[in-house]
Amino acid sequence: MSEEFEEEPKRDKEKARGGEKRKRKEKKISAFYEMRQDQLKRLRPTCERCGPGYFMAQHQDRFTCGHCGLTRYKPAENTNQKTSAP
Repeated sequence: MSEEFEEEPKRDKEKARGGEKRKRKEKKISAFYEMRQDQLKRLRPTCERCGPGYFMAQHQDRFTCGHCGLTRYKPAENTNQKTSAP
């Protein structure tokens, strides 16, 4: 019962996929602002808890802060509903 067997080395996830792990490109700070008539306009909202300087990430239905985790949901757009007057 003292048989010895050779263990297979564990493979990394990157090697199993056949390549290196993909690195994300960081967005430049200029991607969060837009110049209009000599004024800067913020394209994304800032976090209410963290203050100015912390931009919220834009998702399909919400904005989230990566620093504190605050989530603000976008208002639902109801284009198909008609309001009828009584």
